Amino acid sequence: MNEKKKRLMTDEKVPPAGLVRMIMGFRNFLEKLRRNLVPPPIALLEMITGYWYTQAIYVAAKLGIADQLKNGPKNIDELAKATGAHAPSLYRLMRALASVNIFAEDKNGHFKLTPMAKALQSEVPDSMRAMAIMNGDDWYWQPWGELLHSVKTGNSAFKKTHKMGFFEYTEQNSEAGAVFNEAMTAFTAQSAVEVNAAYKFSGVNTLVDVGGGQGILIAGILKKHPHMRGINFDLPSVIEGAKALIEAQGLSSRCHLIGGDFFESAPSGGDAYILKNVIHDWDDERATKILKNCHSVMPQNGKLLLVELVIPEGNKPFFGKFLDLDMMVMGGARERTESEYRKLFAAAGFKLTRIISMTSPESVIESIRI
Repeated sequence: MNEKKKRLMTDEKVPPAGLVRMIMGFRNFLEKLRRNLVPPPIALLEMITGYWYTQAIYVAAKLGIADQLKNGPKNIDELAKATGAHAPSLYRLMRALASVNIFAEDKNGHFKLTPMAKALQSEVPDSMRAMAIMNGDDWYWQPWGELLHSVKTGNSAFKKTHKMGFFEYTEQNSEAGAVFNEAMTAFTAQSAVEVNAAYKFSGVNTLVDVGGGQGILIAGILKKHPHMRGINFDLPSVIEGAKALIEAQGLSSRCHLIGGDFFESAPSGGDAYILKNVIHDWDDERATKILKNCHSVMPQNGKLLLVELVIPEGNKPFFGKFLDLDMMVMGGARERTESEYRKLFAAAGFKLTRIISMTSPESVIESIRI
């Protein structure tokens, strides 16, 4: 396993979820206050032009600007030479990003990293570089231009644009698949840290990660809980890529790798099953099928854990409300409210017992088999 993945697996500290919610609530209050003070047309203009930010961040990520600055500030000529960019145009990009605290220009005309810019580096925990590149690349960007199609028909704009489904496309296009996998790897590594901080796994001896990808989540959990054994379950082609990570973490004797299709079955032998960002990829019918396959192999009162965003009711600002649009555009999938999760669980033979907030917008949704 490369150095990047090793760093992603480090056991980092996370602040208490309650403190983060309080800070986020205060930030949302200040933002709402600011927008109320700004004339409505100007506030709306800021939102309308939001894609300017996406593309500016994408270009900086694609050029690897943050990596160029990791050893210290550089002037625009140095950055242009290192990245093959046109210096005057690159300066205009950097000036714009510095105005929103992504990079900073000093009085000598040198640019340096800020905390947000550090997250655009490629070799750091919590890296957002691949996520920025994915969201700005044509293959991901263009379907959002067909949002109207999804709203009017309920169908995937991605499929209209690319004539195939999202996962089929990333399998057939290696560059898109690589950046998608890198973005999800970084995201899942941090989720492992947060899940460990939020959920105690009391009484869990064998944990099955359904749709566990390359094993980053279950590896992080097993490292935190030495008594536990694990099963990582995903498509055979994906599981093949998980071997190196599990071996590098010294978990080969504690984590069994099984290839299969969660629409067909789930592996038996666990007293708890975890699915991270799996159910939101599918409509209710297919999501229920996945959950029923887990139900069929679980013991009575066995625990089912979902790591997902739970959309709050009402007008409360929440990242998941716009991620829900992204799921609609990309694959006809969806984020869900608590009541929608309760209905989904009930249809598959589970009872929702509690929802545990984390520092990220995600939550651990616990249910039991009934």
